[in-house]
Formats: sequence, C-alpha cells, structure tokens
Amino acid sequence: MNLSKNQKNWALGLALFALPLVLQQFGNAWVRIADMALLYVLLAVGLNIVVGYAGLLDLGYVAFFAVGAYMYGLLASPHLTDSFPAMAALFPGGLHLPLWVIVPFGAAVAGLFGMLLGAPTLKLRGDYLAIVTLGFGEIIRVFLNNLDQPVNITNGPKGLSQIDPIHFFGINLGKRLDLWGFEVASVSLYYYLFMALVLITLLISYRLQLSRIGRAWMAIREDEIAAKAMGLNTRNLKLMAFGMGATFGGVSGAMFAGFQGFISPESFSLMESVMIVAMVVLGGLGHLPGVVLGAVLLSALPEVLRYVAGPLQSMTDGRLDAAILRQLLIALAMIVIMLMRPRGLWPAHEHGKALPTKEGV
Repeated sequence: MNLSKNQKNWALGLALFALPLVLQQFGNAWVRIADMALLYVLLAVGLNIVVGYAGLLDLGYVAFFAVGAYMYGLLASPHLTDSFPAMAALFPGGLHLPLWVIVPFGAAVAGLFGMLLGAPTLKLRGDYLAIVTLGFGEIIRVFLNNLDQPVNITNGPKGLSQIDPIHFFGINLGKRLDLWGFEVASVSLYYYLFMALVLITLLISYRLQLSRIGRAWMAIREDEIAAKAMGLNTRNLKLMAFGMGATFGGVSGAMFAGFQGFISPESFSLMESVMIVAMVVLGGLGHLPGVVLGAVLLSALPEVLRYVAGPLQSMTDGRLDAAILRQLLIALAMIVIMLMRPRGLWPAHEHGKALPTKEGV
C-alpha cells in the first residue's frame, strides 16, 4: 500500500507522540534515553550551523552547552541566595526565576560567548581553528571548576544542586501527571517539551539553510576566498554562525539543567564536544535529517550497549571494564560506518557541481 507524503508525516508524528507512552511501560530509563537523545539533537543541529553550513570546525561547542546549563542552575536554585547575603535580602523566598526569563537569557549569554569565541578566530582555518576552539571549551570548564574561591559563584567541582524542575504553563514537569486516569511520567513530560524544541530548532535551521545567509555560509564553506571576492562580508557571517550555533547550545544546556536537577563541570568535558562533532560528521555534514540520525544513534547507542557490554564482561571473568568495552564497541562501529559511508549515513547532495547543460551549448 502506497502512502502519500502527508500520510507518512502523520504516521511519523503519531509514532513520535506515542513513543514515550510505550517506552514508559518498559521503565522510565528508556524514556530518559529518548530525552537525552533529543537534547543531543538540539546540540547537533546547533553545531551543524557552524560546522555543516559555514565549514568552521568547532571542538569547543560544549562550552555553550555549559553556559546555558549554569545560567539556568544559578537563576533557578538557592545557590546565589545562600552564597550572597545581598541576594538573599532581595529574594527572601529564594531565586526561582520562570522559564520564560531564564531560557532567553541563557541563550543570549551563550550567543554572546559564541561571538566572543568567533572574534579572535576569524583568520584561522582548519586545524588551527580546531585547536583554538578546543582550548576555549577547556578554559570554560576550568573556570567553572574553580569559580568557588574567593567568591563562590559556580560551587566549583561540587556542582549546583537543588535546581528547580521546569514549569511549563503551570505544569511541573518534575512530577507525574494524571490525565483521565492515565499516568504520564515526569520523563515523558520532558520528552514532549524537548520534542517541541527540536521541531522549532529544525524549522529555524531549515529556513536558515534556504535563506541568503545560509547560502552565504555554504559559499564560505566551499571557498572562502571566492566568497570574499564576490562581495560577501565573511567576517560578520562567521560571527553570525558562531553566535547562532551557540544560542542553540545555550537553550539545550538550560533544558539539561532543569531536567537533571544537578550540574557539575564534569558534565561538560572535552569528550562531550568530540561526541557532538562526531554526531554531525557521522550523520552527514550540512544535512538536517542526517544530523538528527547521527545524534540519535550516538546518544542512544552507549546506553543500549550496556546490555551488550555486561555479558562480554562476564565472559572475561570481569577482567575488562564494562565502560571501556562500551567505548570500544562505539569506536569500532564509528570506524566501520566511516569506512563504508565516508560522507555520513545520510549525506547532503554534493555542492559545487556545475548545472547540467544541453549538448553543444
């Protein structure tokens, strides 16, 4: 039976809507995996603007994820009022700002950090750009780890706890919801919020891709010298790419803090940046469906492999650590995929090809 495009879209939408309700029957852990996969999709779509559209290799993208998370953590937890008496006097009931204030603020601060990163790297390309952005990501993590003295701002390696759960239109997503006798778990409520954000982000990214700005980014990616010769302001366009990608990272970080209820600098290590870059490259640079596929696979695969690594560990009488086995299996899977599909699992159409011409013209 052949289905029309609209019917396929409706079927996909219903499947995505019913997914958490089905998964929660097998345990909330499976819904939590889906939630984290959606957060990584947000991150991968944001990084795709920088790496996939503009061709700027950014290995410090996790820094913007951290900035958004800490903005939410500081503005929706008792940490600031406990650390600063003046703040406690202004907010005697504790600092618990609403979602509509925190998320735009976190996104704006992350976007500002993105442009601050982009400004000194405008003349860098390739490996040099990768090294600088990698250093920027590590600097942010080290700052978060040490800003507990002499003034305790981030609580250092102890992290921020007691972070408020997300409230959306009066609904506390941190508690289960009873709808006509059917129980919707907290992790399922977060799933629907994250799914809505993913759809909005994909729409924005798709419209950017088709816009003049998106085409200018792709021109810079293909040949920056030619793009500059054609009159494009490559400086401003690069800053815009860094800022826009960082904004998406900040939103994802804020959602992560509200979802987890606890954050620490260890959540934003270099390995996280490498994994996000791998999601974009593995799925297909510059191609939104491929980026989504890569993010879902690489975020869910480590959790699924827990059920594979355990038996393998028992076969070796515990001589091999399960976590190391999982990393080994993931690395092998990525190597095989890159060898078989060097342009990604779902690559974009090739750019730079001449249009077909008629014979003799």
